[in-house]
Amino acid sequence: MTLIRSISAESAKLFTLKTWWILLLVMVGYVGFTAALFAVIFSGLLGGVQPLEGAAAAQAVYSAGSTIGYAFPVLVGAFLVTAEFRHGTLTPTFLATPSRGAVLGAKAIVAALIGAVFGFGMLLASVLPGAAILGATGNETALGDSDVWALFARTVLAMAIWAVLGLGLGSVFRNQVIVIVVVLAFTQFLEPILRVVLSFTDVSASFGQFLPGAASDALVGSGFMSMMMTGGAGPAGLDWWQGGLVLAGIAAVLVLIGALTTWRRDVD
Repeated sequence: MTLIRSISAESAKLFTLKTWWILLLVMVGYVGFTAALFAVIFSGLLGGVQPLEGAAAAQAVYSAGSTIGYAFPVLVGAFLVTAEFRHGTLTPTFLATPSRGAVLGAKAIVAALIGAVFGFGMLLASVLPGAAILGATGNETALGDSDVWALFARTVLAMAIWAVLGLGLGSVFRNQVIVIVVVLAFTQFLEPILRVVLSFTDVSASFGQFLPGAASDALVGSGFMSMMMTGGAGPAGLDWWQGGLVLAGIAAVLVLIGALTTWRRDVD
C-alpha cells in the first residue's frame, strides 16, 4: 500500500508542474519537423539519389523520434528528482513516506509511465506528417506492415526506459542545471560522435553497440543514424531484446548508484 500511495503522490507532483507538458510540446514540434524533413528527403522531392527507399525509408522516418528525441523523456525522468532538491520538497516527501526505497521505486514507475506517454507523442509527431508526405509522393508508407507496428510498440518501451534512465541521472547528480548540461551534451554531441568514430573498425564497433543510443536503436529496430552507417540495413549487432536489456541495464545501474549515494544522504 505504501508503494501505491507513493505512486499516486509522485504522479500528482508531476502533473501539477508545467515542465512535463512544455517538454512534450517542444518534443512533438522538434520530432514532427525532423520526421517531415526525413520524409521529404526519402521521397525524392529534393532530387538526387534517395539514401533510403521503400519500407526502410518509412521506418527511418517513423523512428525519427527515437533517434533525436529521446533526450526529452530523459529530462522528464531526471526532473522527477532534481525538482525536489531544487524546491526543497523532498523533506516532506520523506516525512510522509519514511521508506526512501518506496519513494524511489514509485518515482521509477511514474518515470516509466510518463516516458511511455512521450513515446506515444513522438510516434504521432513522426508518423502523421511522415506517412502523409510519403503517401502523397507515391512512396511506401508501410503502415500495414506488422514489423512497423512492432517498431511502434518498441519505441514506446524504449522511451519508458529512457525516462527511468533519466531518473537515475537525476538521483546521481541532484543539480538540475548539471543534469540538463550532461544530458544535452551526451545525447546531442558526445554519443553521436562516439558512434561514428567507433564504427570505423569492427573491434571498436563491437563496443559502440553498447552505447545507450545504439542500444535504443537496436531495441526500436530502426534509427536514422544506425541505418546510415549500415547502408539502410538497420541497427547492426544487437537484437532488439538485447538492446532493450542493455538500455535497461544502464538505467538500473544509474538508479542503483543514486539509491546507494544521493538517496541515503541527509536532506537539507
